[in-house]
Amino acid sequence: MNIIEFFRKGGPMMWPLLGLSILSVGTIMERLWFWANLLTKEKEIVNRVLEAVRRDWDEAAEIAKRAKQQPIGRFFHTALRLGEPDPELFKLALETAADEELTDMRRGEKILEAVVALSPLLGLLGTVVGLMAALGAFSSGDVSRSSTGVALGIAEALIATATGLVVAIFSLGFYRLFQGFLFNQAKIFRKSGNELELLYRQHWAEMHNQSIANGNPVPRLP
Repeated sequence: MNIIEFFRKGGPMMWPLLGLSILSVGTIMERLWFWANLLTKEKEIVNRVLEAVRRDWDEAAEIAKRAKQQPIGRFFHTALRLGEPDPELFKLALETAADEELTDMRRGEKILEAVVALSPLLGLLGTVVGLMAALGAFSSGDVSRSSTGVALGIAEALIATATGLVVAIFSLGFYRLFQGFLFNQAKIFRKSGNELELLYRQHWAEMHNQSIANGNPVPRLP
């Protein structure tokens, strides 16, 4: 049995299942490309920014600006571009940037959730339609046609059910994978953000002490 014959025997529910499978595969491919691109460059950006911070904050801000095509670059740049704000404002900028980036990383999540939810239901509906066709054929008077109709109806029911489950399981597997990536990303934002915040508080304290020694006010943004 080739794929076209298999699809035809699955009945009318195979068409929406085909649409869901195409939607799922397209979303998965886009997300895989996104995460592969992110994970291969993120560690380098984090190390470069945090190392630069220990030497020159302006240099760190410039590195983060050049890395703005990456989420971690935008995360750092949101706080570093402020110049020398109050430490609480610096912390708030990091938290806000992390929330925005993590929200954006959830793109495609709702699509996979919908596919996981709808595919088994469509498969079940295909099962009901196939069994109705089998029972309708069984009730006819022609024995030979009844046996053929029953076989076709049962085949339609089983194929639709199996297809719906396969699409749902496939989509759920990648959905969980992307959830794992997102969880790890939240940990990276939290760890690197805490380290950057600690360094900034130390830097701020040094500026504060120096300003007091020189008799000048603590630097703040206007």
